[in-house]
Amino acid sequence: MERIPFGVSRLDEMINGGAPRGSTVLLSGELGAGAREFLYTSAVMNALARADEEIHELYYGDTEPASVLPSEVHYVSFTAGERDLTDEMNFVLDDELVETAAEAIEFANFSPEYFRTSRVPTDWYSTRTPSIGALGDRQDRQDVLNAVGDYLSEYGDDSLVLFDSVTDLVSAASDQMGWKDITLLIKGLTKASRHWGGLILLLVNQETMSETNLGRVMEACDGTFSFSWESGGSERSRTMFVQQFRGVLSQLEDEDIVRFETELNDGGFDISNVRKIR
Repeated sequence: MERIPFGVSRLDEMINGGAPRGSTVLLSGELGAGAREFLYTSAVMNALARADEEIHELYYGDTEPASVLPSEVHYVSFTAGERDLTDEMNFVLDDELVETAAEAIEFANFSPEYFRTSRVPTDWYSTRTPSIGALGDRQDRQDVLNAVGDYLSEYGDDSLVLFDSVTDLVSAASDQMGWKDITLLIKGLTKASRHWGGLILLLVNQETMSETNLGRVMEACDGTFSFSWESGGSERSRTMFVQQFRGVLSQLEDEDIVRFETELNDGGFDISNVRKIR
């Protein structure tokens, strides 16, 4: 089975090259525990493989035989543009990596659609009028969902699509939709992803959602990586836990692995230690 690499080399190596094509994966984490850094690393490393193979090999290494690079990388944000996002990425990864990779990342900024009916002054978030997608004359906040839907229908095929973040998407839809509808929306995205044959990563801050609603979102996705802080003595460590993932979790369980200690370095998010289940 062909796989789309996550861009985290040690993880990709352990799961035969990455996520099965057509997967939708939720990155659910506590603040600062690594979920956002994972998202940034995935975007940069996959884009870097297209933009500069030599630098990609230096920081990532060789791709696995089953790995197939996405044809494009699309970073979808509801609150930030390319400059803000690349500045944030520079805090996590080496500046050269971000600058080179950014040339191969398509940043889709939906701030105008997201903020358009709020009290936030227009010049705080946009230099353009809402124009992505067929918005027509509608004025409600659900317009952002139509805009994103149109965008994905055009660019989703065979692509890595990164959503920053589901928390914002839920906020945009909550005035018009209940949680049942939001869950159905994400299930629809998961179904479409299988048809598109790429990989979709959805970032969510688990501290902003109830346990029940987070569970509903997890159920709507193919896989969930949970990121959290653990304390041991005087030190804290970041960990990543694979809660569920079709076609992947079974491979890790065969090796008695479900939890990883993680770290951040110049190459972004990485696995520093593998914890075995005893």
